[in-house]
Amino acid sequence: MKLSKLNLFLIGLIFIGCTSNKLQKPPLAPREEIVDTYFGVNLTDPYRNMENLKDINVINWMKEQSDYTRKVINSITGRQQLLDKMEEFDNRRTEKVYNLKVTENDYHFYLKRTPDDETGKLYYRNGYEGVETLLLDPENYKDDTLNYIINYIYPTDDGSKIALEISPNGSENADLLIMDVATKEFYPEIIDRIWFAEVSWLPGNEKFLYLPMQTKDVHDTNRFLDLIVFIHNLGEDFDNDKPIFSSAMYPNLKVESKEIPVVIFDKTSDKLFLKLETVELNKEIYIANGSEIDNKVINWMKLFDREDEVQDFITTKDEIFAYTSKNAPNFKIIKTSLDKPDIKNATTVVEEVSEGKIESFVITSEGLFYNLSKNGVSQELYFLSLNKNRKVVQIHLPTMAGNMDISAKGIEYPDFWVVINGWTSDKIRYRYRTANNEFSKEMLSAEAEYPEYENLVVKELMITSHDGEKVPLSIIYDKNLKMDGNNSVFLHGYGSYGASINPFFNPIYLLPTTKGAILAVAHVRGGGELGYNWHKGGYKTTKPNTWKDLIACAEYLIQEKYTVASKIAINGRSAGGIMVGRAMTERPDLFAVAIPEVGVMNPIRAENTPSGQANTAEFGTVKDSLECMALINMDSYHNIREGVEYPATYITAGFNDSRVVVWSPAKFAARLMAANTSDNPILLWVDFESGHGISDSKTKYFESTADIVSFTFWQTGHPGFHANFK
Repeated sequence: MKLSKLNLFLIGLIFIGCTSNKLQKPPLAPREEIVDTYFGVNLTDPYRNMENLKDINVINWMKEQSDYTRKVINSITGRQQLLDKMEEFDNRRTEKVYNLKVTENDYHFYLKRTPDDETGKLYYRNGYEGVETLLLDPENYKDDTLNYIINYIYPTDDGSKIALEISPNGSENADLLIMDVATKEFYPEIIDRIWFAEVSWLPGNEKFLYLPMQTKDVHDTNRFLDLIVFIHNLGEDFDNDKPIFSSAMYPNLKVESKEIPVVIFDKTSDKLFLKLETVELNKEIYIANGSEIDNKVINWMKLFDREDEVQDFITTKDEIFAYTSKNAPNFKIIKTSLDKPDIKNATTVVEEVSEGKIESFVITSEGLFYNLSKNGVSQELYFLSLNKNRKVVQIHLPTMAGNMDISAKGIEYPDFWVVINGWTSDKIRYRYRTANNEFSKEMLSAEAEYPEYENLVVKELMITSHDGEKVPLSIIYDKNLKMDGNNSVFLHGYGSYGASINPFFNPIYLLPTTKGAILAVAHVRGGGELGYNWHKGGYKTTKPNTWKDLIACAEYLIQEKYTVASKIAINGRSAGGIMVGRAMTERPDLFAVAIPEVGVMNPIRAENTPSGQANTAEFGTVKDSLECMALINMDSYHNIREGVEYPATYITAGFNDSRVVVWSPAKFAARLMAANTSDNPILLWVDFESGHGISDSKTKYFESTADIVSFTFWQTGHPGFHANFK
């Protein structure tokens, strides 16, 4: 199932490694011990002082470490060669299109980047074959030294207007702009402190609903708490915008301060929907008549409770179709009346199947389409007519699908698209027509050839973990590679929020295979590859399965002579930092390199961060004794042991990150540097111009990838990579 932006935590693209090389190190961080007591357990926090981001000594230590890291990484021979190859790959594709939105009248809005661009420009065309028109080049947004990036776009149904979020330097503070498409002129008002505005246009396209943050300060712990949904009238000062929903306005709903309210207007049903968002995939949703939008008080009626386990829904004029795991861990699709919803007695439209997970669904005027995922690495497409003669039929795809995205214009239109790709096959976008059962290409991105990857082999395996559970493991390598047990391995995983690592094609991600490395993806528990139970198997008190699954996959690679421990690099991003940090602290002997990128390394303290309250639904809270002990167990920072030889470690952080606050990875780095007794480098890189990495420019992405790959090859003994730093 595709996750909403609010649920999504970006999955990293590359994996990392190390060997030993004695280097002069910067001073260790000063210690300032604090002892916390959690349900009778005393926990010493030796670097609590680093949580004070207004302390100039803390900032200077981060900068000193980052300067040192930059010198070390930049000195690695072979790094520039990687960058040159990335540029070459980038130049092969004349244009790349993403964030495509198709309106009811067939306007296509999208971001497009060419090899000359650092980030995508906003374009539109009337119809797939229409003339392309440039709406906004973010480089011309403001006349200053900052690099602006368009994050999200929200066109009206008729394509006459578009709202867009634009932010500087990868920051998690965006401006919300509104443009008249015909004139390409912006409305005068600019709404700030935006991140995930979730804009919903109202009838007439002169008003919209949106959600600002509490503050522009990305380190403020109240940033995501007690948020308020506003209604904006075009052409007016946003300071005068009227709130239409907050917890204070509707105390009877008992909305928790951590729950993020999102209100959308649904044109099909003429209804308002209130979604109370956390990282919890199961939704709590309320419904009201669209005509109540201007009422002083809206009559909200509960539609779905979290116990109903509904993760997504689509409305028709008189029914609502829901995607749920209730009594169906591989998911099913149900429907109920829109005017008198009865979820408990809803009709099952598509039954759960045992051999795969229903991943997502859309509805067109022709019927209902859904895709079935098997182990997260292969996809099938099915169609169900919604007339009286309902029968599910499989649609045979034009090519094998490791991953699939399906989309539709709406229930009143027949338009239906499928985007297919895999580990070694690039994205292809098709339009499917039910009338003649035919697929036709509708590519907006230019196609490119990558002969370097013609000989790649992909193996999809099921590996036995510590408790006997079978874990999917994807392995990618060149068929001419010698399997002599001496190959560098980039082992990647995530394992949180029920998010799956589905196959994707990225020539830069595959680059290590051109230098004799093996790529491996461990589909560990906590993800969604094998359904609802797979997520809950690496969640809160079951979280140890996440890193133990990774350990089992590494042991399998050694056992089957793909590699040896001194050649394995593990990598995970954001919440994947828990997996990396705990795998390396539990089994430091098993890995040569560990690379947690903007990682959650100190989760026992997460509730003291801007996004921490919302994340208790996934990891637990210190207020519950069992969940608190689980948080201590998954806390990599507190599981570092003195006098241990740890693998080479490259730790990254974004200073403007409001999801994983910078001090979480920084504290981990400080403690690891002090405790480690090996000669392996422990490096910390804090990007003071970036956040969580979501909106980084092309060059920044290339450089961070080259850092990871070159560090890994250096530390796993690749002959083409040496550090010349002195």
